[in-house]
Amino acid sequence: MRLAHGQQFDLPPGYLNTASIGVPPVAAADALEREVRRWRTGAARPPDYDDHVTTARAAWASLVGVPPTRVASASNVSQLVGLVAASLPPATRVLTLAGEFTSVTFPFAARGMPVTEVSADELPSRIADHDLVAVSAVQSADGAVLDLAALRAAKGGTPVLLDVTQAAGWLPLDLDWADWVVGAGYKWLLAPRGVAWLAARPEALERTVPVAANWFAAADPWDGIYGMPLRLAPDARRLDLSPVWFAQLGAAASLPWLAGLDLAEVRAHCVALADAVLAARDLPPRGSAIVSLDLSDEQAAKLAAAGVAGSIRAGRTRLAFHLYNDWDDVDLVVDSTR
Repeated sequence: MRLAHGQQFDLPPGYLNTASIGVPPVAAADALEREVRRWRTGAARPPDYDDHVTTARAAWASLVGVPPTRVASASNVSQLVGLVAASLPPATRVLTLAGEFTSVTFPFAARGMPVTEVSADELPSRIADHDLVAVSAVQSADGAVLDLAALRAAKGGTPVLLDVTQAAGWLPLDLDWADWVVGAGYKWLLAPRGVAWLAARPEALERTVPVAANWFAAADPWDGIYGMPLRLAPDARRLDLSPVWFAQLGAAASLPWLAGLDLAEVRAHCVALADAVLAARDLPPRGSAIVSLDLSDEQAAKLAAAGVAGSIRAGRTRLAFHLYNDWDDVDLVVDSTR
């Protein structure tokens, strides 16, 4: 059992796979187990989950620096990016990074929009030639951290969509300037898979068509189940998709705690561990919680034999350090890959 910021985590040494799936605090997992017991005995009621949706929405809004009224809730990122894509003209020219996670780009490409991939260094100078920038704040494949200040300074009047799935929870964020911000909860936010959010600036919200409008997007969801007329919520809730109840409960158990932490301290902890692994391999620091290592087959086998849990992305070994990791995890990686 590990202790981090007052929460217990039941995870083994060498768990460095948060970039794929986060481990919940014991208290959050216990709450979910209790709810499964309620479900199996017929004690659960759909309205019971409404407060969890509200709590998780408010906590995620705090983590990205926007008011909750500007946040819609769904179950995965591509659903929400798809809402944005469906709201833009088919000829929209989209600028992204080479190797970007496809949930950010496929919804636009699937509608026939031209999507241009460039390097991070090229990105600011290419914005003016495009109608939308769609990028991740932290790259999934290798943990590269986008220069958000440079993007904000260079965007001009071009709308920006940011995916913070690999950033929110360890990287301090203040993104009220971005037109759309999306993020999933099952990685660094330590929630079950099945919950994601979209924040939209007021003018961007007006452009976003609720093409998947449903009862939960109504001004009063429990009065929006049957019949016309259309009566959607006046704020970002009109983009809500029906909640995955257990995922929302888990998110409501983890996110408020994360939102209450000093994320500058969390970032410093995670980055120190990750950069120490790089330093041991004579590689420069990258300032990210994620490292991407080019290991030989023998080194990769030794890493796995030592019990290190990571993942393979873009042909390299990806390791992710979160607030529940410590220096013993660093030693495990360094000793097993000498």
